[in-house]
Amino acid sequence: MASSPVPVPVPGPSSAPMLADDCIGHEARAVAGDHIDLKIWLRLLACSTQIEQQISQRLRARFATTLPRFDYLAQLQRHPGGLRMNALSRYLMVTGGNITGLTDQLAKEGLVTRVDDPEDRRSWRVALTPKGRSDFAAMAAEHETWLTAMFAGLGATDKEQLYDQLGRLRVQLAGRQAEHQAGLPAAPAPPQLKPTASTGGRARQASAARPAPSRKPKTAP
Repeated sequence: MASSPVPVPVPGPSSAPMLADDCIGHEARAVAGDHIDLKIWLRLLACSTQIEQQISQRLRARFATTLPRFDYLAQLQRHPGGLRMNALSRYLMVTGGNITGLTDQLAKEGLVTRVDDPEDRRSWRVALTPKGRSDFAAMAAEHETWLTAMFAGLGATDKEQLYDQLGRLRVQLAGRQAEHQAGLPAAPAPPQLKPTASTGGRARQASAARPAPSRKPKTAP
């Protein structure tokens, strides 16, 4: 017999003891017998997804933009001198191909530009244009008011404690990830292809078919 989903209690009047089914999100996967670590993970996922969905909807409705584009511009706003593509990929935790596509779009719209890298003249960085800084400032101001409203039900102390606990969790996760990667075996070298009789014969035939290089006759002194 399958276990029933765990009710999700929320602070509030007794008439609303739990979240509605359409708001539970990832926590609908939790059941009564699940370990607390799993429940925490699902609750984090649910909160993150819910916030992300609301921010994405408002950015799209208010500024006709997306959350990845907003995050991209936010990183450049924090680095006035610009960032290399690999740094942007690392900060945004996306692949280089995604960064290249976003850069092309935003450059076409006049929000970012490619500039010479002062540390390596063979490379370049991406930086905000004046239009990019102005557009992002307008988005960031409203973005902050949206987040403030979403967290309005938490007191200042609750927010500080939550922020501190999540920070300690991230440090622990980073340490565990480093330990895991250090214990992984090195990737095997790709196998070397050995020439077969057929390929060797074809190579000899191709060599024999090539004309010998012409040599100029030596002139008498």
